[in-house]
Amino acid sequence: MTKTLVMVRHGQSQWNLANKFTGWVDVDLSEKGVEEAIEAGKKIKEAGIVFDHAHTSILKRAIKTCNYVLEYSDQMFVPVEKSWRLNERHYGALQGLNKAETAEKYGDEQVHIWRRSYDTLPPLLSEEEMEKQYHLKRYAKLPKDVVPAAENLKITLERALPYYFDHIAPQLLKDEVVLVAAHGNSLRALAKHIEKISDDDIMGLEIPTGQPLVYELDNDLNMIKKYYL
Repeated sequence: MTKTLVMVRHGQSQWNLANKFTGWVDVDLSEKGVEEAIEAGKKIKEAGIVFDHAHTSILKRAIKTCNYVLEYSDQMFVPVEKSWRLNERHYGALQGLNKAETAEKYGDEQVHIWRRSYDTLPPLLSEEEMEKQYHLKRYAKLPKDVVPAAENLKITLERALPYYFDHIAPQLLKDEVVLVAAHGNSLRALAKHIEKISDDDIMGLEIPTGQPLVYELDNDLNMIKKYYL
């Protein structure tokens, strides 16, 4: 029996709109982002997709997207699990900076490498900022050694995959239909695994905001096909 996984990147955030690096900063959806999330829910309802479980990060732009998707597909009853492992990639010291201004300062090529390279780290968060991050309630119970100062896509994949294997894959193997509402890079990381995308080719993958991406998988969770609603 075909297994169904639906991934939705959160709708446009306020910092997407302002062209800022966001990462682990808990930024809300923009007005357009809310509309995108609602539209995603309507498309899922129209497609007749019925979920058994939903998963999201612990950042409100993804949580709200998940909630809107479930509300507007008439599935608010579906149980939702939240995990830091589905958070956006941590952009380190770039978080909060304007992308265009950063490109002017460091050059387009360097910023492109920071944004798209599989294994190049952006500048690290300062020790002072790391201390603030440790004490945020959502991260305070995590071991300090798992809270990053910055991440590339490789590290994002390494922390997202255990969640996929321990929580999402077992549900799919029981023929349950699963929603994952998360972030551009955490979803790119999962897509890399599911689609077996090479380290080089993953640089070219972009997942648009608010567009439900449907994976049909075989009994070994290999991809049969993918499509956007």
